[in-house]
Amino acid sequence: MLCVAVGNFLLCRKVPLSGGQPCVRVTQPGKMAWRHNCATSRFSGEINKYPRHVAVLCLIFCLLLLSSAAEAGLYTKSDQIVALSTDNVKSVLVNSSSAIVVEFYASWCGHCISFSPVYKRLARDIKEWKPAVDLAAIDCADENNRKVCISFGIRGFPTLKFFHAYSQEDSTGKAFTGLLHDVQSLRHYIVELMEKHQDPWPPACPPLEPTSQAEIDTFLENNNVRHFALIFEDVSSYIGREVTLDLLQFENIAVRRVLSTEEDLVTKLGVTEFPSCYLYYPGGNFTRLKVKFETRTFYSYALQGLPGVVRSGKSLPASADHIGTHQEELWRPFNRSRVYMADLESTLHYSLRVELAAHPVITGEALTSLRKYISVLAKYFPGRPILMNLLKSLDSWLQHQTGDQVSYQAFSEILENSTQGPDAALPEGVRWVACQGSQPHLRRYPCGVWTLFHLLTVQAKKAGDSDPAEVLSAMTGYISNFFGCRPCAEHFENMARESLSEVNTFTDSILWLWARHNRVNNRIAGALSDDPNFPKIQWPPPDTCADCHGVKENGEHKWHIKQVLSFLEDYYSAERILTDYLEDESEVLAKQKGKRVKLQAQKRVEREASEALNPPNLPPPTQALIEEEEEEEVVADEEEQAAEAAQEEGKTLEPKPWAAAEIKLGSDRQHNVRRPSIVGMKVRDVQEDIVDLDLFANQHYKAQAMQVATSSRVKQRTLQRNREKRDSGPVFGLRMEPDAGLGVAALESDFGSDEGTRVLKRELSAQRLGEDGGPGRRGRWMSMLSIGFSKVDVSLCVILYFMSSMCLLVMYLFFKTRLRLRRPKASLP
Repeated sequence: MLCVAVGNFLLCRKVPLSGGQPCVRVTQPGKMAWRHNCATSRFSGEINKYPRHVAVLCLIFCLLLLSSAAEAGLYTKSDQIVALSTDNVKSVLVNSSSAIVVEFYASWCGHCISFSPVYKRLARDIKEWKPAVDLAAIDCADENNRKVCISFGIRGFPTLKFFHAYSQEDSTGKAFTGLLHDVQSLRHYIVELMEKHQDPWPPACPPLEPTSQAEIDTFLENNNVRHFALIFEDVSSYIGREVTLDLLQFENIAVRRVLSTEEDLVTKLGVTEFPSCYLYYPGGNFTRLKVKFETRTFYSYALQGLPGVVRSGKSLPASADHIGTHQEELWRPFNRSRVYMADLESTLHYSLRVELAAHPVITGEALTSLRKYISVLAKYFPGRPILMNLLKSLDSWLQHQTGDQVSYQAFSEILENSTQGPDAALPEGVRWVACQGSQPHLRRYPCGVWTLFHLLTVQAKKAGDSDPAEVLSAMTGYISNFFGCRPCAEHFENMARESLSEVNTFTDSILWLWARHNRVNNRIAGALSDDPNFPKIQWPPPDTCADCHGVKENGEHKWHIKQVLSFLEDYYSAERILTDYLEDESEVLAKQKGKRVKLQAQKRVEREASEALNPPNLPPPTQALIEEEEEEEVVADEEEQAAEAAQEEGKTLEPKPWAAAEIKLGSDRQHNVRRPSIVGMKVRDVQEDIVDLDLFANQHYKAQAMQVATSSRVKQRTLQRNREKRDSGPVFGLRMEPDAGLGVAALESDFGSDEGTRVLKRELSAQRLGEDGGPGRRGRWMSMLSIGFSKVDVSLCVILYFMSSMCLLVMYLFFKTRLRLRRPKASLP
């Protein structure tokens, strides 16, 4: 039986000793194995039809999987493990100021795959020990690294080796011995190897040997530290050395271990419990450090939180008053144990108006991710009514988009409520409260994103929908496609790819996101983005949720998952969200309306400027178009006259909603009477106009929009008619020229009826056609004869008259010819 591990699968090829066919078995942990080409004596004739071909194909398949696994490796940048290769192995291991632990592995090795999570946890556990010790790994399955692995004497996998600081080029490292399969045993072994550093002692490594009263006095005389911690423990304990390394990256504090056999110090401080921690100050003053459990994790957390203790290179935490005087925005006091709606709305503002705006066209996978993101917001976000109305509108609009792409401009129009939906708005700008940082570039939006998705996972569980991973899937898609920090997105994708498939319940969803958030905090703790006022810690800390923390039998820290879940559900519940510092809803709606009006005015100005620079090439006007434009001119002139009259009276003209509706109805009535139907030779009855008072406002806005749309065409037509009148003079002896609107009004006043107005309009149109080279007087007679009929109707009548005449002529010739033929026959005897 030959077995090879590939990812989460174990492929085994059974080669029979005598005869028979090879059998390939694929096994996945926790699932039933399935076999390919595994024959039995009963079915051998049916199954083994092409044994050699199948075996070759399986072998090729395995080689492809192995090669892809070798290229990918078992560790990524997110694992805080240095990836070694032929290019950097010497620079990392030779003459280094820190000790290095190296794992030599093969990516196809099943045990290496199983050990990789332990090695990753070890890297996170001793992250604070840098630069005294660091972790690295090299993939010996990569052909480029094969010579390196051979030079270090690697014969099996995985192999761990410890390289002391300042190792020489010919050093092959100290191999780990024994069964070291857990983080604690590996950590203890590393501490033992670090204690065996030979002179000179590496400056990056703190003293790990036990101290005495004399050494303490000397240290306090020569060093000015704010806090000096003494950990009393037994000889076999590792807590003192581990806490010393945990505080390596922090200033204003020093840690030393004191054995229980140091009777002078034990008696002086009255120590009765081992382990225990005391804070020792110059002059012999001391106090015991109070912690829930006397273990490494609780000691480290308590000491890191002492006043004045900061990471190396970080400034001391500033007070709220000092922060407020050095920022453009005033500092907003807040409760650290609560969630603020202002942070959530600020996150949505930046997400939807800033990050999405960087994508002019959203298509493919990004469009799918956007749909999921907006969908979970509309379903689970516990926002104010105006915000929920907008999110539901966005969700409905996206779901109805059938194309394969969406422009952000179209999305933005819905986001800004251009459709004027009732009470729907997203407040503009940001108002960070619990996510505000001591500097403008710290925390804020990343903090808001984490808070938003923690909240959504909790709300999804309360809603109890069918898909537990819905929120996490939406979060992964959004971060992958839209989140601006691309390295951050890559790290999150690695975590999701690694274990998101393990989420099967809503509880798993909440805890998965919480665990990954703590992993991110561990990775970026101490980075430039770490705010000294809000350091990255494992959350929730003991002083926030004491019941969430516990200790295993071996003294290692453990999380009480039930208490953590209860804490998260309570912390991110909708009922506990504070609405302090929120902008009033009426102000939000008023700002939205003002922005919409300003945007419309800007578009109108741009459109008019564009039309002035590039006038459109309009087709020649038809008779029906001329009549419609003349009627629009009448309406425009009436409004101008009314405006002038109001201004003379000292009043502001305020168009009424029902005025536009009546004008529109009157125009429709004229159209209905003017165009008779020739179908069945019946004129349709004019329907009575029924006006809905509730629609007057909408009709008023529609009339305004129609007026703006036709303004340019009406102006061009008016200019054309002015030029014609100047050339030809008065028409028919009327006292007024038919200028834009005024001529039509004059004609209507002379004739006093719509019918007379239409007759004279046609005569004027006929005259204009004659002046342009048309038929002249004959055209006017034709216009008079065609009153009430269109050109198509007249053409049909002419054709019918002509065909009737031709039929009569044919009948006349036919009977005349027959009559001539009969007359000679009647004269014969």
